[in-house]
Amino acid sequence: MHPLVLDTVRTILGHATGVQLHLTQVIAIGPGESTQQIHRDQWAFDFFPFPAGYEVQCNTIWAMTDFTEENGATRLVPGSHRFQDRLEIGHEQTVPAEMPAGSVMFYTGALYHGAGANRSSAVRYGLNITYAVSWLRQEENQYLSVPADVARTLPDSLLRLMGYARGAYALGYVDDLRDPLEVLRGSAVGDDGLGDLDAALARVRAPEA
Repeated sequence: MHPLVLDTVRTILGHATGVQLHLTQVIAIGPGESTQQIHRDQWAFDFFPFPAGYEVQCNTIWAMTDFTEENGATRLVPGSHRFQDRLEIGHEQTVPAEMPAGSVMFYTGALYHGAGANRSSAVRYGLNITYAVSWLRQEENQYLSVPADVARTLPDSLLRLMGYARGAYALGYVDDLRDPLEVLRGSAVGDDGLGDLDAALARVRAPEA
């Protein structure tokens, strides 16, 4: 929710109606860990690749510890967001994203990159927060990874970023174009006395008769 981060993400993905939280994870590269295959994060979407220059994903990685070449700093290929898709790129074509703890690096889902080898004696930690255009399926299912009772304690602005909002006029509504955030907040109640989202989750989780 950092204002600078969200402003940057919305600038990069501003061609879409809205953006949403796509993935949250801590990446730990331990001592002796080998290099990661150079890849694009947008390969999570298994359909035809997006046209070069059309971005659907904006990633951040926050350095929780110093990122150095020795401890496995993320390695990237500058300018590769405009390369052809499905290329095999070796680590000799990459450069390390060295930065002190507390720094944040932005890169798009089309950029070729990968973790470096950790030749140090300490773990390298990075916080990876990824955003995507709202018309794509999220890599991490926010509705189930954050239970409804926990979600209700969060501010509306964060909930909308998590996906409790329409991705476009006719994407993500509940029943007859109802706002999913209003449903979460309990503005409508199901026949069983539960909030609509709770009732829906209960039906999904109930064992078959």
